Amino acid sequence: MLTTVFRHSESGSPRLRIGLLINSTQLASCFAEVVDQIQECNFADIELVVLNGEVHEKASEVPQKRSIVSKVSELLGDSQRRKTFFFDMYQRWDKGNIRPATDPHAAVDCTERFKNVETMTVVPIRKRFVHRFPPEAIERIREKQLDVLIRFGFNILRGEILKSAKYGVWSYHHGDGDSYRGGPAHFWEVYEGNPISGAMLQVLTEKLDDGKVLCKGLFATSEGISKVRNSVTPYWGVSSFMIQKLRELHQYGWEHVERNALPAAPYLGKKQIYTSPTNLEMVQWLGAVFARKCIERVTRKATTIHWRLAMRTGKGLALDCGSEPDMKGFRWIDSPKGHFYADPFLFEEGGKLWLFFEDFDYGTKLGRICCAEVVEGGIGEPIAVLETPYHLSYPCIFRVEDSIYMIPETGANSTVELYRCRKFPDQWEKAKVLYEGQAVDTTVWIEDGIYWFFVTVKEPKGKGTQLWLFSSSAVDGEWTAHPANPISTDVRNSRGAGAIFRQNGKLYRPSQDCSKCYGYSFSLNEIVVWDRERYEEKTCATVDPTWAEGLVCTHSYSRAGQVEIIDGCVALATASVSHVE
Repeated sequence: MLTTVFRHSESGSPRLRIGLLINSTQLASCFAEVVDQIQECNFADIELVVLNGEVHEKASEVPQKRSIVSKVSELLGDSQRRKTFFFDMYQRWDKGNIRPATDPHAAVDCTERFKNVETMTVVPIRKRFVHRFPPEAIERIREKQLDVLIRFGFNILRGEILKSAKYGVWSYHHGDGDSYRGGPAHFWEVYEGNPISGAMLQVLTEKLDDGKVLCKGLFATSEGISKVRNSVTPYWGVSSFMIQKLRELHQYGWEHVERNALPAAPYLGKKQIYTSPTNLEMVQWLGAVFARKCIERVTRKATTIHWRLAMRTGKGLALDCGSEPDMKGFRWIDSPKGHFYADPFLFEEGGKLWLFFEDFDYGTKLGRICCAEVVEGGIGEPIAVLETPYHLSYPCIFRVEDSIYMIPETGANSTVELYRCRKFPDQWEKAKVLYEGQAVDTTVWIEDGIYWFFVTVKEPKGKGTQLWLFSSSAVDGEWTAHPANPISTDVRNSRGAGAIFRQNGKLYRPSQDCSKCYGYSFSLNEIVVWDRERYEEKTCATVDPTWAEGLVCTHSYSRAGQVEIIDGCVALATASVSHVE
């Protein structure tokens, strides 16, 4: 899903001419995938491969065997290596903390992929970490009349090479440039305890880490102390960015790409330029981690999260942007022993208000969909309405004329399934599988005869999430991708948190923040621009779990008239879960 939509352009413009700047034909697997995407699309061709001759020369050198004494002597004589010795040891240990199948850095031989592509070798002019291209190389590259040069190799680039393609040199920067300049990529996020790790696609300029940012992805930082584990999601999560922006360029033109580029933002990093950590920094960090782990081991108890629903009547979350949400008046709804309730959706039918929700059974570890009538002070007796051999949750229920439909989350079955109600509230039949793949929390909005589907798509290797928007002329019709896709690549709002609703003439989309953990908090986002070409929203209210004592997460919201339902979870001792109410 993340790349197949972007492999076809309907524009009649000439195919884009692409060049690659690489160190060798052995590419990192995440970059090899980008090459595959370009070669499989209908709008671009790789016309030139530029190999780094400096790397080739070093590879051809016969390595000399050195004794332990000479290695130690070399280390002692190199002040920079001495300064970062502990980090070097850490990196050697860290290499074993990743599965080969998901390693974005695993080498892939792309020789066969490039067999029909013109190849040239360039020995760059080096000045410390900077590479410039010789004039004769620049002239030959310009003769190819490239639209875009993609950088997968070489060092920091300066000079005429940056202007050798019509739309510049495009390069991934692994790290959120607004918070981390320099490197090592995705290490300092772990070191500083930042819940967010980023990566972006930019057009390079003469100034380091200051290019035009075409798009950026923000992902949850991996738990623990491993840099390589933390790199998996960002590297794979942005692997579709290149083909996405190339398609935009072909279909809509450079002005459209520029218009959708991210505006410059102030730098928020704790260091002006991040470099490899010193021995002292490593000792301080790992010492603190070790002490914390020892305390946790002594005090740790086995816990299980337990979700509950809470309801209130008569109030409403303040939706003036920047105002503090008033959470007073919510009352908890108890669940049966051995179950929890989550993912509330309110729905009006037959003059009554109904609550649909996930009913999770701790024994089977599966969720089913239940509903109950909303009565004064709570809900009536729950009724099971939909149950399958796989997990169900997030029952997005909606009306189409005289019919009622539901799209529950069926991610455990790798599908998005549409159900039609035969008899309300508890008789449902599957109408159609709308999508096959890793997609969750589908949320529907219907207006002016158009059916809009917000879907959170999971990247299969890195588990990154992107929010996509599709439209159709029928509830069970074929989906058309919105030109602004993906709507979000930010883990803090790329997953739905309940039904879209209208209040005071404005539309609001609930979203959940999964940066600190799954479902940590939710926000209500005002949709400010939404048409066939554009989509924009802004956050108006955020509710985190501090609204109630003991909560660790709160991730869903629904409202109908004067009634509001939210959920929240606490961490309970595992032994007591089967007895909790």
